[in-house]
Amino acid sequence: MPEPEEWTIPEVALAVDLAVLTIHDGSLQIMLIRRGIPPYEGMLALPGGFLASTSEDLDRAATRELSEETGLDANALHLEQLRTYGAPGRDPRQRVITVCYVAFSPQLPAPIAGGDARDAVLMPVEKVLRPRTQIAFDHKKIIADAVERARAKLEYTTLAAAFCAPEFTMTDLREVYEIVWGEQLDPRNFHRKITGVEGFLIPTGERVSRQPGRPAALYRRGPATVLHPAMLRGRS
Repeated sequence: MPEPEEWTIPEVALAVDLAVLTIHDGSLQIMLIRRGIPPYEGMLALPGGFLASTSEDLDRAATRELSEETGLDANALHLEQLRTYGAPGRDPRQRVITVCYVAFSPQLPAPIAGGDARDAVLMPVEKVLRPRTQIAFDHKKIIADAVERARAKLEYTTLAAAFCAPEFTMTDLREVYEIVWGEQLDPRNFHRKITGVEGFLIPTGERVSRQPGRPAALYRRGPATVLHPAMLRGRS
């Protein structure tokens, strides 16, 4: 029998990508860059890139790439790993595995392109995910996964408050759910369910007038992280 070929460690490059979601102009939007180098030069893509060295930590690489390509400070965002993508052929240069992070922010400063990015912009996810919108690599799938992660987490966690300013009204919070889920919610049912979750909201004792009628109470995010019972889409 022929001798088996000696196994060698495959040459694989490791990268990080970032799906930064925010609510802007009444819609769920994502931060994208326009690539300044091949492949896919000039096309929209997620900010990200290769590890700077074999000793660089993944979380550190993510914060560095976000800062270099968009000027954003990851420390001001809710940042978590989404998943790993490694299908053969996803990058025409070589076999590349990327660890994608998803971030949620109430307000983003104007992005400042840098590094390999020619431009940095916010775009509504509804527009980005249209079939005719061209996005580099497999980033459209990653964006779809990031949007679904946000929608799902709103069902069983208090993540919605991460899209709000430090102090917000019940209407502000409900609008987050409506925008991310893409559905209208009954205000009374919503108020009852949210106030029924111990530690979700902390009343500030202040009120604000933003429209005719009774001033609305202001809240801050409380220590709770889990919604129990869960508030499911299509049932609120």
